[in-house]
Amino acid sequence: MTLYTTTDSPLGALLLVGEESATAPGGTALASLSVPGQKGGVAVQDGWTRDDGAFATIAAELRAYFEGSRTGFSVEYAAGRGTDFQRRVWRALEAIPYGTTLSYGEIAARIGASRMAVRSVGTAIGANPLLVVRPCHRVIGASGALSGYAGGLERKRLLLDLENGRRAA
Repeated sequence: MTLYTTTDSPLGALLLVGEESATAPGGTALASLSVPGQKGGVAVQDGWTRDDGAFATIAAELRAYFEGSRTGFSVEYAAGRGTDFQRRVWRALEAIPYGTTLSYGEIAARIGASRMAVRSVGTAIGANPLLVVRPCHRVIGASGALSGYAGGLERKRLLLDLENGRRAA
């Protein structure tokens, strides 16, 4: 069964979508986290069930992250999402420390792909269904410029500033 809820954040109302799981905190494995107007974002579908309580744990972790008392997430992700290449890229995203950034080329190197794979890495990052909790906002261009965030560059800047401001404090 597909469950969903929304929760407020500095990025706007986040849409959380998940699946029932006997092993996940709160009984729900997270399948998607979308922001309003997100490129390729998810919209509520017929047959989905709204269940705010099923996402209480992840909503609390998100609040703590945005308040500055949490630097990572301990949620279970829904299985079976993405290609093998995408999952390799996504694991590399999850390994980027809070408050730091890497370039697309550095992600390619970390997964053992050639520098020629930078565009494929960018495409895989763009397909990340779990904005914020799988920190694709921490990936920037080789020149240090912000680029390619499905939630919009203004949100990417907000997340990076949030992390860097807290890190410096």
